[in-house]
Amino acid sequence: MFTLDDLLHPITPAQFFADYDDRKPLHIPAGDDTRKREVLTWAAWNDMLNRTVNWTSSSLRLIRNHQAIPDDQYCRSIRTVNGMVMQPSPAKMEVFISAGASVVANDVQQMHSPLNAVASVLSGAYAAQIGANVYCSFKGVQAFGTHYDNHHVFVIHTEGEKVWNLYEKRAENPVENLADNAETRLFLEQSRGKVIQKVTMRPGDVLYLPRGWYHDALAEDGGSLHVTFSIAPLYGRILFQLLDHAAMQNPAFREYLPPAWQDGGVALARKVTEMGQFLSRIAASPAFHDEVAMAQERLSIRPADFTLPERKPITLYQTTGRAFPNASTGVRGAYEWAMQERRFALEDMIAQIDFASEADIRAGVEAAVAAGALQKV
Repeated sequence: MFTLDDLLHPITPAQFFADYDDRKPLHIPAGDDTRKREVLTWAAWNDMLNRTVNWTSSSLRLIRNHQAIPDDQYCRSIRTVNGMVMQPSPAKMEVFISAGASVVANDVQQMHSPLNAVASVLSGAYAAQIGANVYCSFKGVQAFGTHYDNHHVFVIHTEGEKVWNLYEKRAENPVENLADNAETRLFLEQSRGKVIQKVTMRPGDVLYLPRGWYHDALAEDGGSLHVTFSIAPLYGRILFQLLDHAAMQNPAFREYLPPAWQDGGVALARKVTEMGQFLSRIAASPAFHDEVAMAQERLSIRPADFTLPERKPITLYQTTGRAFPNASTGVRGAYEWAMQERRFALEDMIAQIDFASEADIRAGVEAAVAAGALQKV
């Protein structure tokens, strides 16, 4: 089982979060540890590419000299059950790759078990949405110029070598993507500052970059392969979404606002102030804090773990009619689901309730059994 300790070794998680997280870059050489380079070998990468039906022009891209190659130059229009899609043509791709194009595969965290394992670890550590992109590039041809990401990244280098330039500038908490054009590229080059660190990434090396850190990279010897894991926790914008849902349960928020000219705007000002105070009370309530926590939990990755032909056992419970114990909002949601079902499998409850962790659900069921609200069947 892959852990955060495995990813950061020899740095401890406690040291990482105290000294580096959201503060400064960290390069962790592989040393004698070969486990991380096995996250994606050349053989595994070729196997992924050979599963052509899994790819579309949006999930598999070709980049050369900072420019995306138009999809009609390396894809074919294929009819599928969901309609026409642009599917990469292996033969066309290989021509561009031979000419120096880099291959970028987006959102592959579910396509290869070792990638999914790393994504799951990072999701749990950050309560964040995790993506994994693969970058395959070749000597002397740069796919992307200087840029920064809107999220933290962990890079695991698995094949070949690549030199990364880390610059002194850092954008402050970016959330929106910059336009991909010549003006943006010029702006980034002019604002990046001096190189403060040059990192040569070798198989098994890990590089952490905080959100907004300016960087670029270039393969200097043959083929290079690395995986970039993006880490995107929730930020303040989620509050607007959750407050919108909570506020609209109050009929006062569904009332029309008075015209600004009425009473010289006094009525409108009073109404807006009342609404703002109500929103403030919602945001300060423990129940709303639980809503935010549940939104974070929904981002957690529960990795697939099929063991066929062995089928996993299920554990049946039924409600007794007795009161359930006090619990967190997430576990209370599981209890409400149990009362609706009356008879259920614990494994189904875990699958259905995506806003509480598996550990919390199991503990909640044990507490309900102890209280006499549930019994095994």
